[in-house]
Amino acid sequence: MSLETFWLALLGLLLAGYFVLGGYDYGVQMLHPFLRGDRETAERTGDNAALDAMAPFFLGNEVWLVAFAGVMFGAFPHLEGTLLSGLYPLIVAILVGLVLGNAAIQLRRRAHTARARRWWEALIVLGGALPALCWGLVVGLLLRGVPRRADGSFHLGFGDVFSPFVLACGMTFALLLAAHGAAFVALRSTPDIAARAAQLGAALLRATGAVACLPPLLTLFGAGASMTNRATSAVLAALLAAVLAGAWWAAVRAHRVRAFAATGCAAVLLVLLVGAGQYPYLLTSSTGAGLTIDEAVTDDATMKILTAFGVVLIPVILTYQSMSWWVFRGRTGRRHPGYF
Repeated sequence: MSLETFWLALLGLLLAGYFVLGGYDYGVQMLHPFLRGDRETAERTGDNAALDAMAPFFLGNEVWLVAFAGVMFGAFPHLEGTLLSGLYPLIVAILVGLVLGNAAIQLRRRAHTARARRWWEALIVLGGALPALCWGLVVGLLLRGVPRRADGSFHLGFGDVFSPFVLACGMTFALLLAAHGAAFVALRSTPDIAARAAQLGAALLRATGAVACLPPLLTLFGAGASMTNRATSAVLAALLAAVLAGAWWAAVRAHRVRAFAATGCAAVLLVLLVGAGQYPYLLTSSTGAGLTIDEAVTDDATMKILTAFGVVLIPVILTYQSMSWWVFRGRTGRRHPGYF
């Protein structure tokens, strides 16, 4: 395996890890008003069963996003310069959602009235829904291709972001992360909240499957994805459909570990669809030539230096995440009291 392929695989691994682990944070934030414990107690104390389920991992999952940005900046500087500048409005929206959601989660307990607490909780929902939707729009734009100019730059117009295909991808991804969050709460929360979360997750997976039919249909009619490797893309799309069906089956039958694993696999498959479906292009263009891996990668000397750091960094991240899950294993409640 060449260094370029290794770092591309690592870039995909970090993004997939962020979608799986950071994704359930977004899902929990979107769903927390529907997954309360006793409503009277929640209004009086500010306790929230859904938020308590993710509390031990709060902000820790963002390390995957930081590592992803670092790898893209170091190993693929030409991709980073092109992508971040072109996707600037969506990147800003994602960061705004992160800041608002994280601040609201930590400040909601400081509210002295029920009305003020409701405002904070609305910001928590927005802080989950906005990044989830915008990441889905980014995935849709990468699958469809961006209007890249001759100098390599691109600027997104209203029609690029709000085209039917990109909007369908955005809604599919947001619904998937909401279902992923419901599966996480079902895995971690008390039995009564877990049962409600499983029912909500099953409904969300049905909605995800229905909306997910739109991008392939639009692609068949020439208004969707622009894939380099069509056979690989078709296989990955079929696997995604099968995984969503399996996640729904597991949620309906209260197989909560399987449901959470399946929704996580669905998020990973979306990353594979973008990477493997368009290889050797990292960025396809709707108006001309795309950006290949050879054009985006840094020089060989820098790659060798980065590899030495990567060999150490990735095991540290994996060890940290594994220890967190082991220490805070089990359901919330008596074992793990409320954190927020």
